[in-house]
Amino acid sequence: MIEIDDAYGLPCEFVGRLRAVFGERAEEVLRTFGETRRPGAWANPLRSDDADPLVLMAEVGVEGRRCEWLPEAATIESADKSKVTESAIAADGRLYVQNLSSMLAPLVLDPQPGETVLDLAAAPGGKTLHLAARMRLEGELAAVEPVRDRFFKLRQNLERCGAGEFVRTFTHDGRDVGRKTPERFDAVLLDAPCSSEARFDPQHPGTFAYWGPRKLAESARKQKALLRSALDATRPGGRVLYCTCSFAPEENELVVAHTLRRLAGVVEIEPIDLSIGDSQMAGLTAWQGKRLPDVIAETVRIVPDDRLAGFYLAMLRKID
Repeated sequence: MIEIDDAYGLPCEFVGRLRAVFGERAEEVLRTFGETRRPGAWANPLRSDDADPLVLMAEVGVEGRRCEWLPEAATIESADKSKVTESAIAADGRLYVQNLSSMLAPLVLDPQPGETVLDLAAAPGGKTLHLAARMRLEGELAAVEPVRDRFFKLRQNLERCGAGEFVRTFTHDGRDVGRKTPERFDAVLLDAPCSSEARFDPQHPGTFAYWGPRKLAESARKQKALLRSALDATRPGGRVLYCTCSFAPEENELVVAHTLRRLAGVVEIEPIDLSIGDSQMAGLTAWQGKRLPDVIAETVRIVPDDRLAGFYLAMLRKID
């Protein structure tokens, strides 16, 4: 039986862990779980030569606020979300609704036209679509999703949004990809399956009904295997962006530290440069009495607010 914190409607243990992770910013973070976040939307250049999110939103009578660090994205009022998602501009793929935090991953990985790129846990396909657009449909982009229903959702989204013919999709277990395609890719995105702590909702206890130490340990084992596979699939000199929507250090900094230790001399951390102000903080270099390599501070935690969901990003480069 999970004990619930009366003030926040979240598991007491989870609340305590967030206080340990965020320190003096913890109450600020905890309050976001009871607030409505502004949905984000991205103007898809694969479906429009002059893609401007504010112009597209105006077509359906919605006023948006442009994202200052990603001009092709904007946020809307939560009450207006259905006006966008149920509109023609969403149905034909011109506008893709997605939280701004998710848009950070393709921005940071920054795939270039002509590169060979892999999205290792791709469904439902929003980030894959961003990758394809950044590559201008030039080069090679593969997307892997092992769960059958999610795989078909991935395919549908890519086809609807203009990347269906460009992206090669596979239903393999991502943990086997590195063995099957060693040193194949210039860049790999691994938005790893996780405990989804950033999506916990006090109004819907089912979102955290199965959360606990066992779930975190189970997720971390899978994440370590996926990250190793991603790095095995990456050519020397190539890069892997590891990210999750979890706050748990066991799924974030500890996974990266484990990988650095196992692949010492093969992999290094590359700093991530974002322009999102106070919405970010450095990765933790200590957790529950365990000291982590100082370089883990070069990874990034996204601090949730009224626009951004909690997120973690780490860039690893394979030494040439």
